[in-house]
Amino acid sequence: MPELPEVETVRRGLAPVMEGARIARALINRPDLRWPFPPEMSARLTGAKVERLRRRSKYLLADLDRGESLLIHLGMSGRMLVSGDPLGRFVHAHPAAEKHDHVVLDMDNGARITFNDPRRFGAMDLLPTTGAEAHPLLAKLGPEPLGNEFSQSHLVEALRGRNTPIKSALLDQRIVAGLGNIYVCEALFRAGIAPTRKAGRIAEARVAGLVPIIRDVLSEAIDAGGSSLRDFRQADGELGYFQHSFDVYGREGDACRREGCDGQIRRIVQAGRSSFYCRQCQR
Repeated sequence: MPELPEVETVRRGLAPVMEGARIARALINRPDLRWPFPPEMSARLTGAKVERLRRRSKYLLADLDRGESLLIHLGMSGRMLVSGDPLGRFVHAHPAAEKHDHVVLDMDNGARITFNDPRRFGAMDLLPTTGAEAHPLLAKLGPEPLGNEFSQSHLVEALRGRNTPIKSALLDQRIVAGLGNIYVCEALFRAGIAPTRKAGRIAEARVAGLVPIIRDVLSEAIDAGGSSLRDFRQADGELGYFQHSFDVYGREGDACRREGCDGQIRRIVQAGRSSFYCRQCQR
């Protein structure tokens, strides 16, 4: 699944051509993705102005001038691609329609936004903008890791007494929103904490130190355009390249990159997901 940096990268690519523009035509090519589309989705989108494009966790939200917001989740293979951009940042010609182009938004400024999703694990919904946080997909999310609410005191309190591994705790979207497998592995490496450590038994100072580390890892990944694993592409179709900076993720058997450590990166499985870490310098 795309994680926070990938979704934020897509948001930043779409915002210049969507914010302030109207949806001249909304073409819906099938009745559903992971779930059925909302009733009369095409009519509710056509003619609406996008006032703001924002991100909540791993979801995109396009706030419309009709009091509704379009919620978008990319799923495992969903891509939001731009063509015909009047700002000149993308390829100008609209490409030929592809088999898995499920939703196409033609903007009144000449841009076209295409949602392509071969596996159809993505999702779209329309919800009232006021009270959007009560939507079932958003209601239980914790604070944004790049926001002020994700503080050292919050994380210390959230992990106090927890008997789950720190890796699992950080993947819990109720504790912090948007973190996924890749960036938790990378953050734990930088913090020198083994993913198997019980969250409630880590010293408070070390837990507090995770907050700036998590922010740094995410910010660096966003600046690099995300990590291009499998199907992820930016809105202009280009690949991100943060995967070239991975310290541990996907590096099983390679030498540890921490200065002075002669360990090797190990892979274990936790709750069905691969965890990569150096057993020698992560304690």
